[in-house]
Amino acid sequence: MSHKSTSLSSIALQKFKKNFWGVLSFIVILFYAIIALFAYVLAPDDTQYANQMHISIHSQPPGFTVNLLQLPSVQTESSFWDWWNGKTSTIEEIPYSDLDFKDGNFYYRPYDVDGNLLPFIEVPLKLGDKMDLSRFRESYTSKKTFLLGTDKYGRDLLSRMMIGTRVSISIGFVTVFISLFIGIFLGAVAGYYGGKIDAAIMWLINVTWSIPTLLMVIAISIALGKGFLTVFIAVGLTMWVEVARVVRGQIIVAKEYQYVTAAKALGFNNFRIITKHILPNIMAPVIVISAANFAASILIESGLSFLGLGAQPPMPSWGSMIKDHYQYIILDKAYLAIVPGIAIMTLVMAFMLLGNALRDALDVKTS
Repeated sequence: MSHKSTSLSSIALQKFKKNFWGVLSFIVILFYAIIALFAYVLAPDDTQYANQMHISIHSQPPGFTVNLLQLPSVQTESSFWDWWNGKTSTIEEIPYSDLDFKDGNFYYRPYDVDGNLLPFIEVPLKLGDKMDLSRFRESYTSKKTFLLGTDKYGRDLLSRMMIGTRVSISIGFVTVFISLFIGIFLGAVAGYYGGKIDAAIMWLINVTWSIPTLLMVIAISIALGKGFLTVFIAVGLTMWVEVARVVRGQIIVAKEYQYVTAAKALGFNNFRIITKHILPNIMAPVIVISAANFAASILIESGLSFLGLGAQPPMPSWGSMIKDHYQYIILDKAYLAIVPGIAIMTLVMAFMLLGNALRDALDVKTS
C-alpha cells in the first residue's frame, strides 16, 4: 500500500513545483550556474579570461565570420585545471582576407573592416617548397564565427560573457553566506536575550547600515587594493545587517510562543531552543531576504565594476563590459552594452522570483 509523504519538506516541495515562475527562475539560475562552473569548457575562446585580442575585427556584429591565420607561439604543457583556470594561449591568431605563395614564402593580406586591400605581409614561418598553399590552409588557418560578435578590442563577446558569469554567481554566493552567518548569529542573540545585548547589537547594526557600500569599498580598496577580493569583503560586510534585523524581529515574536515555553520547561538549553526550535520556523522571510541579497550583490558588483572598483582587467565582468561599451548605445552597436545588461537583468529577476516562490512554499500558514 502506497503512502503519500506529508512531511513539511515534501509539502513545501510540492507547492514549489506548482509555482511556474519559481520553477522557471530556478532553471534560469541553474543554467547560469552551469555556465559559470564550466565556462572554459563551453566558451569558444578557452584561453585565460578569454583575452585574445584582434583589433582589426573589433566591434563586429553577432554572427561575424572571419578567416584566422594561426601561428605557433609559446609552447606550454596542459594541466588538469585548465578546465577551471583557462589555457595559456599557444598560438597567435591573425585575421586575414587572402593568402599567397611566392618564391617559397607564404604571404597573408591583413583583414580590414572597411574592405580596403592592404598589402601582403610575409608569414614569419620558414616552411620551404614542400608545402603548397592548400596544405598551408589546412595546417595554419581556420574559419571562426563570433556568435555574439566581438568587443571593442576584438575579443569574443560570447566567451567573455560566459566567464563573466563566474564573477556574478560567486560574489552572490559569498555575500549571501557572509550575510547569513553574521546576520543570523547577531540577530538571534539580540532577539532572544534582549536587554543590553540587544541594544549593543542594534547599535552595531545601525552604524554598519549607515555606511554606504561605495564608501566602504573605497576604504577597503585603500587598505587592500582594488580587485575581486575587495568586492567580496565590502559587499559581504554590508549585506548582513538586513538579515540581522529580520531575524531579531522574528525571534522577539517567536520566543513568546508556547512551543518555546514548552522547550524551556523540558530543560533544553538556549542554543538548542534557538537552533532547533525557533530558527527553522522563521526561515521563510530569511530565505526571501537572502534571495534579495543575492540579487542586490550582483547589482552592486556590476555597479562597482562599472566604476572601476570591482573586478580588474583582464578579468571579464558584466559591469565592466557595460563600462567599456556604454558609449556604443547611441551608435549602431548598442548590443555590446545591452547583452551584458540583459544578463544582469535576467539573473537578478530570477533570484527575486525564486525568493518569492520559496516564501510561498515555506509559508506554513498556507495550504
